[in-house]
Amino acid sequence: MANDKLDTNQKALQINLDARRYGTFAEVGAGQEVARWFFRVGHAAGTVAKTISAYDMAVSDAIYGPTERYVSRHRLQSMLDYEYALLLERLDQSRGAKTAFFAFANTVATRREEGRGWMGIRFQAEAGADPSEILIHVRMLDKETVRQQEALGVIGVNLIYGTFYFHHDLGAGGGGHDSFCGARVRARG
Repeated sequence: MANDKLDTNQKALQINLDARRYGTFAEVGAGQEVARWFFRVGHAAGTVAKTISAYDMAVSDAIYGPTERYVSRHRLQSMLDYEYALLLERLDQSRGAKTAFFAFANTVATRREEGRGWMGIRFQAEAGADPSEILIHVRMLDKETVRQQEALGVIGVNLIYGTFYFHHDLGAGGGGHDSFCGARVRARG
């Protein structure tokens, strides 16, 4: 299936049906669109241990610690640190021998003319492995915030899909196909 051209729905469903993967989604600001894909396609219980959306700054600070900038690499790193550690604390003993854990996070601000943010994933390539991490900065170029949110969801699903099924050659492309125009988003690591 990895060589088939999959759309975003198919990628999210493939991940949900992969019993080897289990994790947390933490999305701050405009980024709740990524977890939504996994719920929308069904079988999310196979993938999603927890979702959290800490939109309020005081709530975000209480969970991840205070920060000067909420849409920043520093905040993203705090989110990944906290969520991944909590996931292992709660589930490693019961599931760690057969499960590759992950924590996905994003912190995003949409704007009328251009949105921006950070997203990343800390993941085990296989059960019990040391974690790896991918962090990217995104600029959403759509003029409407709802289209920026949609684009963010697609980028998030593709990041997770590529992480799981192409982690050995992420630099070589090969993430499949989406009806998604590259002119809508700019991403850099």
